[in-house]
Amino acid sequence: MSCTCGIDVHAHVVPENFPAYIGRTMPADWPSMAPAQPCHRHVMISGKVYRTVSDKCWDTARRLEDLPGMGLALQVVSPMPELLSYWMAPADAQQLLRYLNDQIAAMVADSGGRLAGLGAVPLQDTDLAIRELEYVVKTLGFAGVEVGSNINGVPIGAPAFDPFFEACEALGAAVFVHAIRPAGMERLVGPAPLQQVLGYPGDVGLAAASVITTNLLVRRPGLRIAFSHGGGTLASLLPRLQQGWGVFPALRDSIHESPQAQAQRLFYDTLVFDTPMLRHLVATFGGTQLLIGTDHPFNFHDRTPVERIEAAGFDADTTAQLVHRNAERFLGLKGPTP
Repeated sequence: MSCTCGIDVHAHVVPENFPAYIGRTMPADWPSMAPAQPCHRHVMISGKVYRTVSDKCWDTARRLEDLPGMGLALQVVSPMPELLSYWMAPADAQQLLRYLNDQIAAMVADSGGRLAGLGAVPLQDTDLAIRELEYVVKTLGFAGVEVGSNINGVPIGAPAFDPFFEACEALGAAVFVHAIRPAGMERLVGPAPLQQVLGYPGDVGLAAASVITTNLLVRRPGLRIAFSHGGGTLASLLPRLQQGWGVFPALRDSIHESPQAQAQRLFYDTLVFDTPMLRHLVATFGGTQLLIGTDHPFNFHDRTPVERIEAAGFDADTTAQLVHRNAERFLGLKGPTP
């Protein structure tokens, strides 16, 4: 029988309602909610249905009903990525994100210790993002923040974001990187869900690569940063990057530590829906760097994350690392969860 000791670091929140805009001119893409089928609501952005979500996105009790069957003792919740709102004016985004952060804090408070929070910050303005980071860590007590794989097309490894990551390191804040508005959508032929299915892993892989090629962890060795969707395409890109580092002097000069070594200092979730791929990620990145991710409560989520890990054939120590120990380290928890 599977344990119920898992820690899920990749789960999302959508509030039951969005706040009224406070300001002069409401952004065209300010989100709102519209009624849908029972127990569901439509998230409306720019006058269109962005996604239909269930009440498990905001109803703490309903969310917690799912955790035992998934083998989870603790779930770390963060906003639906589209709500990060990097494309809004910074002050407008900060207004929306403060509301979301406070909503997450209320859910955590109501959960009896079963939920923890990752906040959101307006990274289109680094100074404002650092102030909101301080609020979610110091005031709300969150373990850290969720950030997008790119900020209006700029990868998170770009030097412009170094002051933000310096602040994360100083505060001991964990950073969870989720795909958002991925590059290459014009190359996908088919319906909109291909963005989540194929676009997201590509963008996450490029984001993780940007962290390596700009030496972020060489400069910020205390930073704890994790990537959604198993690091996306990074596991496939890494051998080429490592080989190129040994072949091209320009890469050797600009990347100050082996790409393989840097990759093994990052964290990745287990959300790959495939046992051989999960084994490959452990072989590539190390058993100390993988942690559960589910994408709960959206329909496209892993419903048996602990069972999937236990069925992969790892030894008992590696299994325990993936199920909860690595997440404890990533989140900066002082001891094991019950």
